[in-house]
Amino acid sequence: MSEAESKLIGDRLQKLQSLREKGIEPYPTRYDRSHTTQQAIELLKRAEIEDGPRGIAPTNDTPAPAPIKTADVSIAGRIVRYRKMGKATFIDILDASGKIQALMRQDNLPDSYDTLKDLDIGDWMGITGPAMRTKTGEATIEVKSWLVLSKSVRPLPEKWHGLTDTEQRFRQRYLDLISNEEARRVAVLRSKTISALRRYMDGRGFMEVETPVLVNVPTGGTAKPFVTHYNALDSDLYLRIATELYLKRLIVGGLEKVYEIGRLFRNEGLDLTHNPEFTTMESYEAFADYNDVMKMVEDLYYTLAMEVLGKPTVEIDGHTINFTPPWPRIDLCSEILKRSGIDILSPQLAEVEGLKAAMQEKGYDVKKQMSWAGMVDKLISQDVEAHLVQPSFLVNYPVQTSPLAKRRKDNPALVERFEGFVVGMEICNAFSELNDPVDQRRRFEQQEALRNVFKDEDMDRLDEDFLVAIEHGMPPTGGLGLGIDRMVMVFSGHRSIREVVLFPQMRNR
Repeated sequence: MSEAESKLIGDRLQKLQSLREKGIEPYPTRYDRSHTTQQAIELLKRAEIEDGPRGIAPTNDTPAPAPIKTADVSIAGRIVRYRKMGKATFIDILDASGKIQALMRQDNLPDSYDTLKDLDIGDWMGITGPAMRTKTGEATIEVKSWLVLSKSVRPLPEKWHGLTDTEQRFRQRYLDLISNEEARRVAVLRSKTISALRRYMDGRGFMEVETPVLVNVPTGGTAKPFVTHYNALDSDLYLRIATELYLKRLIVGGLEKVYEIGRLFRNEGLDLTHNPEFTTMESYEAFADYNDVMKMVEDLYYTLAMEVLGKPTVEIDGHTINFTPPWPRIDLCSEILKRSGIDILSPQLAEVEGLKAAMQEKGYDVKKQMSWAGMVDKLISQDVEAHLVQPSFLVNYPVQTSPLAKRRKDNPALVERFEGFVVGMEICNAFSELNDPVDQRRRFEQQEALRNVFKDEDMDRLDEDFLVAIEHGMPPTGGLGLGIDRMVMVFSGHRSIREVVLFPQMRNR
């Protein structure tokens, strides 16, 4: 702590003591608030409309009519601006809904006006009085009484009214929320998006469920897990990397339409679209396939955009993104051929060395040990994704890339899988779920074998308990994994996941 900061804190502690010496409790238990700041402003607007014309314009002989005032309201919030002008003090109060000005006149507060000197920017206070407008037309509370609700002993940063230090914004998100209107907008938008998503899924007859976060086998995806130790059972457990296999167990159990909104954890790097803990919605619907799920996704995005944004479009990086269905269905293998000149379905490229040689010939860096599926992912990320600006679906993936998806009847080398993209970013992943237990066991065993060969790559894992479950019979099922953080990124127009996660992972200081 700097000497200057230490002095500021010392001054505030003295003011805290001064309040207590005056018999004022600086940390009361509760406060009866009647209105938010914005509700008070709306109340004033309604009073002005109901009052109508205030007579003829004032002249030297006819004074201006008295300003319109509402009944008394009680507001509570944080002091974000403080300025003294003679026998009046103007204070701006910020709450979750917005900001309003408070006018503290010495004449109206004969017993407490001098105590205002013990207040600082950052303190919380409650005020009571009518809403009115000043001569400049600003909505204002004319304060009749006030209370300290919380004395702030640590000052806000010098540039709190526009905090721009990205590191500080994310480490101390509360300061970001105080100072940046955009941060508050995104936080509210995220909450509204998740609420709207729940309403949508409930409206389609899905049941919301909860599945384990601590699991014995971290499967359902290709990711490195976080490991922990359970002392009571003296066994290692993992934070889940997906909810997929537990939700499918519920389909086996006869719960035909289920979904879960929850946190997943992957021990991976940080970048603009990845955080090690993130929020998804996974859903599974019996008797549906990936075509049904595609229709649901485009309808879901459109419906949520209309509800949350009030329109089917959003502006991102100079693009007007339109969620109106239908979205284009783009064949993955054809798109890779179009963008890279590599035909991944060619028999000559069916094995690792053949595909590796073709990619090296085209200038791709495949020096690191990579599986066939890993190289296909590289082609997608380097050559295809950036071109998928408007909402669209990549469909029909090679079976090697999708160990949990059902094969296409017309081409067993492909599976019924799609991924959704917006502005070059993956927003969802979905399959016609593999429900053949013999084929599923074979593919899990192949993944385990590949793990031993390609030790630096993430592979899916064999989950014996899940195999036992689907051996009891799982009906045809359409499954979906949808990224909620990325949905909020799209709806808010942000390109960094850190802007939409309230507390993103940060390196220890």
